[in-house]
Amino acid sequence: MKFQIPNYPCAGKASAVTFGAIIETGLRQGSRPLGAKMSWLKRPRELFGRARTRLAGDGDDRLAPHLELGRRGERLAAEFLRAHGYELVAANFRVNVGRNRRGALVQAEIDLVAYEGPVLCFVEVKTRRSDRFAAPEANVDLRKQRQVTRAARAYRRLLGLSGARHRYDVVSVVLPGNDEAGHAPAPRLELLRGFWTEEKFRKRRWERWER
Repeated sequence: MKFQIPNYPCAGKASAVTFGAIIETGLRQGSRPLGAKMSWLKRPRELFGRARTRLAGDGDDRLAPHLELGRRGERLAAEFLRAHGYELVAANFRVNVGRNRRGALVQAEIDLVAYEGPVLCFVEVKTRRSDRFAAPEANVDLRKQRQVTRAARAYRRLLGLSGARHRYDVVSVVLPGNDEAGHAPAPRLELLRGFWTEEKFRKRRWERWER
């Protein structure tokens, strides 16, 4: 099944999308005015416009092959989710989640944020040319799951959605290269709902038993 790649403005525009995510999700949930919750976003539309202008640039926009592959995969995944009834609200949401052992900031990213009905879904997209040796979702390991989970917590805390029902999904995308005749096979996409949960990352509380 083929999916038309939409003109998805969020892909690859991390900072701009961050502003868009805050604006859209706040309105989606009917929460308090964003200015009251985040003083640093006094003029979101103006900031959004500045970020978009700054990131648009006037140079060569060509990406490295693996980055372009990832961008295509995210665009296809976005259209795929829409076709399955998801309501997209953000893409490429980035947030600092701590520091590594060398003291450098660690940044985590959520590829897509969407609603399926009342459930807030944080979607990781994995794109590969082939699944001959391993499926794309095999790369969503514990380290990646932990990073996305921490970013999702920050996202929910930032927007006052800590108590909202949420889920972690994965979209697996396979984009084969051209065949010998120069034809590109149709992409293959698979939606994996509830790929992981937060339970494995919660701190365990141990009780001391005395005899």
